[in-house]
This record gives sequence, structure tokens and C-alpha cells, in this order.
Amino acid sequence: MDDNNKPNTIWQNYFSQPKLPNDRVHVWVISLDLPTVKINQLATFLSPDEVTRANKFNFIKHKKRFIAARGILRQLLGNYLGINPNKIEFEYGDRGKPQLAVSMGNSCLQFNVSHSQEYALYGFTHNHSIGVDIEYLCGMRNVTELAKRFFTHKEFQLIANLTDEEQQQKAFFQLWTVKEAYLKAIGVGLSGSLTDIEVTLNLVNHPELLAIQENTNAVIDWSMYHCIPVAKYIAAIIVNAQIPKQQINFWNCYQG
Repeated sequence: MDDNNKPNTIWQNYFSQPKLPNDRVHVWVISLDLPTVKINQLATFLSPDEVTRANKFNFIKHKKRFIAARGILRQLLGNYLGINPNKIEFEYGDRGKPQLAVSMGNSCLQFNVSHSQEYALYGFTHNHSIGVDIEYLCGMRNVTELAKRFFTHKEFQLIANLTDEEQQQKAFFQLWTVKEAYLKAIGVGLSGSLTDIEVTLNLVNHPELLAIQENTNAVIDWSMYHCIPVAKYIAAIIVNAQIPKQQINFWNCYQG
């Protein structure tokens, strides 16, 4: 395995959920391919609307992953809030971003979810907008064409100047995950413009924020973390606050 495809962050196994202090961010990576008994348990947490959505999937694998993703979200939120997971109520922004409903009280807990193939990524913090994205490093071809279409000219040139196709693919997903995490944090998702945020790669090939809507000063209001949570996956977390990396905790569970 290429070292670049190995997890590059210390993920702690945790089966009993920790507390979330006000000044911290918790990030969870969780496998969605769970035993049937676990899927059935998580299904009991879902709302009638979520059950309806689950039943619309044509393939049982996708249905189970949806149930797992939503059930685990409810379980994590329930543990943070100290309430039953099936009592969690959501409301949605104009572009579909979920948040805790006003009826839940004035909770300052913010969260975001992303999933790709068999893994989901969850981010939680207090008081600050948060966005996360996880992508499977598939063998995508013609990433330079996609970069030319969706990225800024500088970002396209950065990728096009890489001579190795595997390096181009990795760079593309490094930039993409940061961009999508930002768009999710501000509540617009991919209905927003990927060129609103400009990203580069530093000398050790880690992504860095350059500008937001062409304003280089705006990036100081955001903290961005990039990682390889599991082999063959890449992820980004972005928070609308200055939070040192020492105050972000990475957890995994439900493995095996």
C-alpha cells in the first residue's frame, strides 16, 4: 500500500461516546456495512420520513447504508444531548442542510455528515458552522477536465502540472473535499460554486485555504483539517472558527 493511502491521523477506537467540550471538534469515521442485527437496531431510531426514504432505495445494500448513516447520526446526537435517538428532530435549510429543530430547544450543537461507499464521516462542534466531506479514491479518469470545468484556473494548473495520473487524482480529491466541506458548512452544498473557495497544496502536499470569494483575508475565519481516515479514502473538515488541531478529536467505531 502506498504510504499516501494510509490513515494519517490518530483515530481512537471508542465504543462509549465521549463528552464534547465547547472548545472542541469531534470527528467520527464509521463503517456503514454493519451486521443485520445492528442495522435493525439502528432502524428503530429513524423517523417515519426516514423510513420512507430508506424504502425508496432499489438495492438492499444502499438501503442498509442509508439506515446505518441516519441511525448512527441519531445515536451520536442522542448521546451528546442526553436524549433518546428517536426523539431527535431535524429541520432543513433552504438548500437541504440538516440541523437540530427549534423544537429541540436552543442547543448550540452543530453537525455535518458525509458518506462515500461504505464509510460515513460525522463532524460535531458547538456554536460554529461545520462541514465535512469524505470521498472514495476511485480510479477516476480525466480529472484535469473536471478540474478545468469546476475549479479555478490556478487550481486547474496545479493539477495539470502534475505528470503522474495517480498524483493528479489525489490532488483533485484533496481540493474537492475541502471545497465541498466549505459549501456544506455554509449550507449550500454543491448547489453553490466550487470556485467560491480557492485551495492550494503546500510544500508537503497538504491542502491550504487561499481565498474565499477572492478575499484572502476571509480564510482567517475558518479552520480546515485534511486527513486520510481509512485506506483509499480522503476527507476534509472545515469549521467557521479558529480551532487548533490539538482541539479536534478523531474517533472510529463499529469496525468489524
